Amino acid sequence: MAEVTAPMGGKIIDVKVNVGDVVNDGDEVVILEAMKMELPVVANEAGTVKEIKCKKGDAVEADAVLVLLG
Repeated sequence: MAEVTAPMGGKIIDVKVNVGDVVNDGDEVVILEAMKMELPVVANEAGTVKEIKCKKGDAVEADAVLVLLG
């Protein structure tokens, strides 16, 4: 199972996918706000969203698992 992780600590401002969605390598899955910038977090491989481990408004640490792909 592939993990999509936060590149740095910040706040989740949008989750672009739902469980069951099919994503391709490079598709945006989460938008993270860090250092007053919006950073798109993208899937690192194609797959189906199995689990979303964050929600809008969550504060996350660097390398936190945000989405699991199967």
